[in-house]
Amino acid sequence: MRVYHGSLERVPKPEIREPNRTLDYGSGFYTTTSYEQAEQWVRKRMDDRRMRKGYINEYELNPDQLRSFKCLLFDKPTDEWIDFVMNNRLKRGFTHDYDVVYGPVANDRVYTCFALYEGGLMSKENLLAELRTYDLVDQYLFHTERSLRLLTFIKGKELLL
Repeated sequence: MRVYHGSLERVPKPEIREPNRTLDYGSGFYTTTSYEQAEQWVRKRMDDRRMRKGYINEYELNPDQLRSFKCLLFDKPTDEWIDFVMNNRLKRGFTHDYDVVYGPVANDRVYTCFALYEGGLMSKENLLAELRTYDLVDQYLFHTERSLRLLTFIKGKELLL
């Protein structure tokens, strides 16, 4: 299976970096099976930082190898997925011990719904019902150094503005 990571640089050797903001699944190395999602993400970063060049990094991932790792897998939005994302985004110092986390991306459109839920303006049931109407892309978080060895770099495709 191919997975993609949008970045301002080629990333032949993925590494875990501490983010400067809270993320859906915590700190680690994020990829997606959606080339379009990776491209959208890197183009937003290029625009935010006024950069003229970025990369879509492509990796091979053998899903059968995931069996020997501690994984948390969400096929679709669930109560547990909402709780996990909210804990990662809101609880200072929250951490988990999963090697790999897989599930839907809580992108900007989804995050608006999360903000309504967080503010008490939307129930969890209504949030789930709303999210299930969206065509959500996926993401893999590689949370441990050991899990990064699951990724084999294929290429970094340069994108220009």
